[in-house]
Amino acid sequence: MASGDDSPIFEDDESPLYSLEKMTDLVAVWDVALSDGVHKIEFEHGTTSGKRVVYVDGKEEIRREWMFKLVGKETFCVGAAKTKATINIDAISGFAYEYTLEIDGKSLKKYMENRSKTTSTWVLRLDGEDLRVVLEKDTMDVWCNGQKMETAGEFVDDGTETHFSVGNHGCYIKAVSSGKRKEGIIHTLIVDNREIPELTQ
Repeated sequence: MASGDDSPIFEDDESPLYSLEKMTDLVAVWDVALSDGVHKIEFEHGTTSGKRVVYVDGKEEIRREWMFKLVGKETFCVGAAKTKATINIDAISGFAYEYTLEIDGKSLKKYMENRSKTTSTWVLRLDGEDLRVVLEKDTMDVWCNGQKMETAGEFVDDGTETHFSVGNHGCYIKAVSSGKRKEGIIHTLIVDNREIPELTQ
């Protein structure tokens, strides 16, 4: 170090010391699959300091210091559609706490179960890139790696086709009746005339 230079060794906020200190109160991590991608939610709860910090995809969304009430809830938004999320903090016994995540007012488990009925998801590799394609069945919106795609619907003999393109690849989602009331409509992703298997959640 040059004489007279009393600057710290690490000048940015991402120094190893800061990162280590930042995560000491990390109590819960959830991965939430939405149409625009899988989002990581991290929650810090300092039970001695009363600190609460919520990170979504590594970005700080909420920071509260010196909360005297250690139980309660924190509400914030996740993803491109600004989906409402709430972390509930409940005391179990003594100084033990339980943290539960709700998405759109439902428990994460219920939300994901409902989502598997209202969306279809495919994961594939195209031109050396991993793609995640999501169809929202109620609106017929198609998302690819976090971007809502421009689509064109077309009626065909046995159902409908929703066409879109990724790069210079022609893609479409074919919707055909299963013929069974319980199963409803079967959605199939076709890329370059090749069927892509659906991701089962």
